[in-house]
Amino acid sequence: MNLVLRLSSALLAAAVVHAASLSIQNPQFKITAPDASQLRSESLSLAEKPEALSLGPSDVLKLTFQVVESEERKGVQPHQTFLRFYDEATGEEGVQPVRVTPGGKAKFELNMARPPTSLPPTTSDPLKVSLILGSSTHSPVQYELFDLYVPASQPPPAHPDEVAFAPRPEITHTFRPEQRIPAKAVSAFFALFVFWPWIVLLGFWFEIGPRVPHLFSPHILPFTASLAAFEILLFWYWVDLHLGQILLYGGILAVPTALAGKQALAKTSEWRLGRK
Repeated sequence: MNLVLRLSSALLAAAVVHAASLSIQNPQFKITAPDASQLRSESLSLAEKPEALSLGPSDVLKLTFQVVESEERKGVQPHQTFLRFYDEATGEEGVQPVRVTPGGKAKFELNMARPPTSLPPTTSDPLKVSLILGSSTHSPVQYELFDLYVPASQPPPAHPDEVAFAPRPEITHTFRPEQRIPAKAVSAFFALFVFWPWIVLLGFWFEIGPRVPHLFSPHILPFTASLAAFEILLFWYWVDLHLGQILLYGGILAVPTALAGKQALAKTSEWRLGRK
């Protein structure tokens, strides 16, 4: 029975502690100039915001308060304590942690000569400053403290490699116009110009009428035909074939040409020896 009563009491105490909320007492702020002279000092009211605070480029804002339980007014140390700086105009925000002692006392200092990196980029509009308290044994709470005017942020310095990552001008392609095909008469003229040595050679052939023995011999004719096939292949390449095709067909044709040439050379040597 005593064990049941103890467990019930422990659960009830845990529920009461968990339901308890946090509050702050004696919140004060102080604004000092670079020469340590005091510009403004007031106590904060959680029910009503004071007149907006304004900081110069080198002013210092000091904020002090104590975190306590709402019921017992006993100083406690929350698990998380943050100051939130929010710009309603741009939607930018920054959160800065605040150190709290085990007794609940906290002190925060904002030096505009060396502003924290968590401070959002600022404009001419004020920042809404609020305090956020979080604890695993207490209900979380947020207090709106004051509006704060700070000097507008300077543009960030240009990085030396920024140009390399900046957008480049759009690349526009200028295509070469299609090749103009010459007239058929011009093409025919130059084709005849290419073949005119053969025409002259044939003219001299019929004019002189040389005698070539064994020209149509079955041993000589295959070699002559293979050479003619090579001429036709080269003409075909000039008209329609690609380099890969001419290499393939030429390689295939080279085998019978070499064999026919070897046979023709051997047969010609026999005829010369027999004539001697």
